[in-house]
Amino acid sequence: MSVTTAPESGQRVQGWRTLHPVGWLSLGTLLAALVAHLFVDTSYLIGHFEWWWWIVLIAGVALSAWHDGLHRLRLGVEAIPKVTLKLAMILAWAVFILQFFNVITRYSNEYVEQDILIGEVVSLAWQSFGLMFLVAINVGVRDGVNPRIDFWWVNFRNKTKAALDFAMHTALLLPFIFMSVRILQHYSAAALGRRHNGEWPAGWRVWQSWEEAVDAGGLAVGPIKTMLLVGFFLFGLQLLAEVIKTGFVLIGRDDYGDIVERDIPQRIE
Repeated sequence: MSVTTAPESGQRVQGWRTLHPVGWLSLGTLLAALVAHLFVDTSYLIGHFEWWWWIVLIAGVALSAWHDGLHRLRLGVEAIPKVTLKLAMILAWAVFILQFFNVITRYSNEYVEQDILIGEVVSLAWQSFGLMFLVAINVGVRDGVNPRIDFWWVNFRNKTKAALDFAMHTALLLPFIFMSVRILQHYSAAALGRRHNGEWPAGWRVWQSWEEAVDAGGLAVGPIKTMLLVGFFLFGLQLLAEVIKTGFVLIGRDDYGDIVERDIPQRIE
């Protein structure tokens, strides 16, 4: 007599319905790009993908059936904010100390009859503050502290919450990040000294050609402008992790969805 056992919670159910929504999104983009590339004469990016974009889209379709692989990818991405959060805490203390020094020197000038306010320290303070925000922006996305009107949010079902987040991230935030990264690539290169014709005057010695401060005594602004690209790239990676997580909830894989139950709305003051 054979005994059948009930499937364990979270066990993969065979069929197309268990494909992760990232796969359907990648497949739709892939088909649209093929049509635009083969049959439509367009100047838009959809018809002029680089070769590596095709590999990314095909990999997205393939990974949609490998839930464990997508889950590991998400965990790997979400390990990055643990590092950037520690760096942001160090920078927060640095900003406090530097600004405290600036305040003391600003009001001590009249007593020593000499200008002891150091321009490099002032510049380092605001650049440290900007860097703190850029490296920690992915932490806010991971912890779900993005400001929103959510006084009725706790009343939604988990799939409703996941559907809203998935739609907003894929339709609004990810395209915005993609556009920003493409723009900031040229902006960051120019800040490091690349000319309009693509030439690097100092080669790999970018510290000899990067953009200097416009005020006397200030630090070079080329490096902090380049960190804009890094910050948006980290932002995009964490959004991808959120898309993977909410997609798992949509297909019923709550074990990979990492659902956090809250009894009261989250308030960000």
